[in-house]
Amino acid sequence: MLDPTVIGPGGRNQDSRPLLRTMLGRVLRRIRQGQGRTLADVARAAKVSMPYLSEIERGRKEASSEVLAAICDSLRIALPDVLAEVGRRLVDERLRGAPARQAGQVVQLRGIGSHRSPPQQPRGPADAQCLLAA
Repeated sequence: MLDPTVIGPGGRNQDSRPLLRTMLGRVLRRIRQGQGRTLADVARAAKVSMPYLSEIERGRKEASSEVLAAICDSLRIALPDVLAEVGRRLVDERLRGAPARQAGQVVQLRGIGSHRSPPQQPRGPADAQCLLAA
């Protein structure tokens, strides 16, 4: 049986990579434990059940945006900070499986399945291009 916390191409367990919910749970648990807080304390403050919070931390359940916001509030951390940490960890996991890159090399992140850059469109003030320095 496949490990439900990782998935590879076509659902096979080769070239496995962590799921978003798995990495999110790891980050939330690390933050909670770093604060020296218990599951019960954070669950009570977030108004979710302790078993449900445990399932989220173990990557077994997907938290809704409302529940995730409540958990972040109870941990006194901004949701964008949590999501940024999850993103960094997912990129790190991906790079660990990729061929070694030279220090300082910049890698452009593209959408899944995208092999060519889309035609250049005029950029507005809210547009951003995601680059990663490896």
